[in-house]
Formats: sequence, C-alpha cells, structure tokens
Amino acid sequence: MAITILADSACDLPLSFYTENNVSFIPLLVNLEGKNYADLQTITPKEVYDAMREGKAPKTSQPSPEYVIELFTQFAKEKRQGIYIAFSSQLSGTYQTAVMCRDQVKDQYPELDLEIIDTKCASLGAGLVVKSAAQLATNGASKEEILEDIQFHINHMEHLFTVDDLEYLARGGRISKASAFVGGLLNIKPLLHVENGKLIPLEKVRGKKKLMKRILELMHERGQNLHEQSIAISHGDDEEAALEYKAAIQAEFGTKDVFINTVGATIGAHAGPGTIAIFFLNKTK
Repeated sequence: MAITILADSACDLPLSFYTENNVSFIPLLVNLEGKNYADLQTITPKEVYDAMREGKAPKTSQPSPEYVIELFTQFAKEKRQGIYIAFSSQLSGTYQTAVMCRDQVKDQYPELDLEIIDTKCASLGAGLVVKSAAQLATNGASKEEILEDIQFHINHMEHLFTVDDLEYLARGGRISKASAFVGGLLNIKPLLHVENGKLIPLEKVRGKKKLMKRILELMHERGQNLHEQSIAISHGDDEEAALEYKAAIQAEFGTKDVFINTVGATIGAHAGPGTIAIFFLNKTK
C-alpha cells in the first residue's frame, strides 16, 4: 500500500509542492488584528510581512484540532497509511496536538495507521525532511524505509538563521528591547541555530558582508559533501538576499541543487522581514 506523507505549513514548502507530490497539507493559524487565517490558504507570507512593516503584530497558533481530527478520520475511513512530519515540538504545540487528535480518532477507528514524527526542525529544515520522504513515497518505498530516511535527516539537519531587524524578536519576547535597540544602532546581526529542536543564539556578527562570510565558514565546518547535497534557503520576503546567498554557496561549494522559498507566516511572524535561513546536512548517506 502506498504511503501518504502529511506535513504542516511550518515546513515552508510552497502550497504547489503538496498537490504536485501528493502530500497532505495541515495549515497553522495566523491571527492578525483579531482575525484568524489559515497559513498559505487564506493569508500569504507577503501579507504578513507587509502588516509587520506597518507596525502590526501577527500571532500564530497550532492547527485547528477540528481540522486535524477531520483529516485523520478521513485517513482512517479510507484505510490509508500515513506519516505526518511535524514542526519541532520545542517551537510549537503542533506535534502534541497531532498526537492527541490521532489518539482520539483511534478510539473510534483502532485500525488507523498513522505515524507522527517530531522533526525537531523548523522552516525548510523540516521542508528538506518532507521533500526526501515524499520522493521516497512516490517511488514506492516501504514505511520502514521512509521512517529510516526521515530519522537520518532529522539527526543530521543543520539550521543557520539570521534576522535583519532585532526589533521583531524583541516584540515576540525572544530578546530584550534594550538589546534590540543597541543591536540596531551597531548593525549587529544575530546568528542562531537549532539544537534539539530549540532555536539557540550562536553568535553576533556586525554587518551583512561579515555575516555571509561567517555563515559560509560554518557551512565548511559543519557540512559534508555540500556539492552533492540539496541545500535550502528560506527568506523573509527578501528574495534578493536569498539569491545572493545561493550564488555564494554555489561558488564556494559547487552545489547544484539550491532550493529557495519564503519563510512562512508561522516563523516569519516572530523573525520578521529580512530573515535568512540556510539548511544543509552535516552527514550524507
């Protein structure tokens, strides 16, 4: 029986990816000025970034349990095998909600065959896990083979994040207002990474040129066979910067496959416009 992959909007893949690759889509929610929107379905990342530039403060929340229960019930009725690749449990309650919803559906449909995986990844870090699993599912791989591939990607996924304006992290309580003010004055760019599913500050770099140089250095230190990998770049409504990073990565490592997409509303609402994130593996098969 063919395996169906499920993924949520926090993996920052374009909506077209889901239909083209037979992946079931679960949107996280965005609240803007008191109204709830389904990420990618009824609001675009561009609308969220424009609202932030106007001083508005969007908030995000996990998917609607009703939506998830309905989707899982449909899987049970159709006797489909599924693997849901979920946003890091350290950054959202999405994974826990999915487990709760699955258990509720299993009370009525004990035969439901649905694995739920905590990726401990964010944005296109999770997106690369989903892309690889979807390709295997399309090629008719077994459930065990897909789960093994997912675990390999989770164990070896590197995330390098930077934000353009510390003010947005300050608004979300990620850093103090004073730090944001001083950082803005000094043109300091924070560099963050992900450890065990949590977003952790790594170091601070002054200026965009030094920042790019430092990111390339860290890719050298952490990456393996970067020329052969599929590397992903997500951006907060700054495609120009993403293309500059793509060119630098291809020149430095000879990488052919560099995938770019926008940071979606789920993460973008906290990180803000101008965010740049790079994803790659520290070990290849």
